[in-house]
Amino acid sequence: MWYKTLCFGFFGILFAYCIYLPLPENVEEPWKVRLIDVVIKMASLVATLFEEMGLMKYEDTILTLLSVFLTKPVSDENITVIDTNFSDIPVRLYLPKKKSEILRPAIIYLHGGAFVLGSCKMQPYDDLNRWTANNLDAVVVGIDYRVAPQYKFPAALEDCVLVVKFFLQDKILDKYGVDPARICVSGESSGAMLATAATQLFQSNPEYKDKIKAQALVYPGLQIIDILMPSHQDYEYGPILSRKMAFKLASLYLSEDTALKEAILRNEHMPEESRHLFKFVNWSDFLPDKYKKNHVYTEPVLGKLKASYPALLDSRMSPLLASDSQLQNLPLTYILTCEHDIVRDDGLIYVARLRNVGVQVTHDHIEDGIHGALTFTIAPTYLHLGLRIRDKYINWLEKNL
Repeated sequence: MWYKTLCFGFFGILFAYCIYLPLPENVEEPWKVRLIDVVIKMASLVATLFEEMGLMKYEDTILTLLSVFLTKPVSDENITVIDTNFSDIPVRLYLPKKKSEILRPAIIYLHGGAFVLGSCKMQPYDDLNRWTANNLDAVVVGIDYRVAPQYKFPAALEDCVLVVKFFLQDKILDKYGVDPARICVSGESSGAMLATAATQLFQSNPEYKDKIKAQALVYPGLQIIDILMPSHQDYEYGPILSRKMAFKLASLYLSEDTALKEAILRNEHMPEESRHLFKFVNWSDFLPDKYKKNHVYTEPVLGKLKASYPALLDSRMSPLLASDSQLQNLPLTYILTCEHDIVRDDGLIYVARLRNVGVQVTHDHIEDGIHGALTFTIAPTYLHLGLRIRDKYINWLEKNL
């Protein structure tokens, strides 16, 4: 009986602690946001306890909890939904039923989840892609790419690239009635990173150059070489996504070595030979003054990690490492950033760098925004903020595709 009392007391204290963690003053629907934040933190704690007790890995616990959101491919009166494979990679297609006089645009969507969690078949992504297809009369492709830790870098990106290449074949575009001049690659969070890296690869490949008309990136995380930017520090504990949870998961895309995870969290994971790369992510050069606040730039400590991880120096893992000459050929770009978000500065730096080399960029910054809001558009985690972000995303696609 005593252990039940102890557990009840422990979780009561934790719940009270979570409830009273301060939220930014301008957050809309603060009690809803706080409740979602508490649920996520409680899930993370349970996953940590299970892992330390040897019952289940941290990420497996989270995946088990998220599995309740998986959906079947259910068509409706407007959209046919099909699960199939492109190049042996699972995808979910959303095909408008109404006959069209003209070829349709297409959006290839990459879900978030820190390269470990999620699936395009989860309800929030299924709802978003269905909404996109219906409102834009567009073909939408959700990619169910492989995730870590079973499949490490660059498996997820390779899947995305293979699917896009398959889809870009003339016979496939003809089959689905897609206009080859109206194709967008989009994603949110880590999915936006995959979309960014894939678009960079296609634009540098003469065979595929200019076949992607646009990229749409919603609160993208775009680098892992410096994780003590102002936004990492200001929103270390969230709301919604904490720095510890984000990089605990993201590190699994590189390795299951706990030494790497701990080094990343200390910002001491980069090797000596990486010094030349920091000019691409030096926030003191790219961030507007309002986001610098009282922070002072210090270069991360180099050469402390004994093991070697070449992916840390790879622009496919950190697309912000692409050179200006690589960036200047990129297509029409939409970037949405959220103020109260640990990866805010990644997006802001990418906006600045793209504009510096002449890329046409539309940037929406949501002053009361939080990470993950685009997935909070359906019950029971419905937020008005999520609907606002969805509308901005859809409106931009409608005007630019």
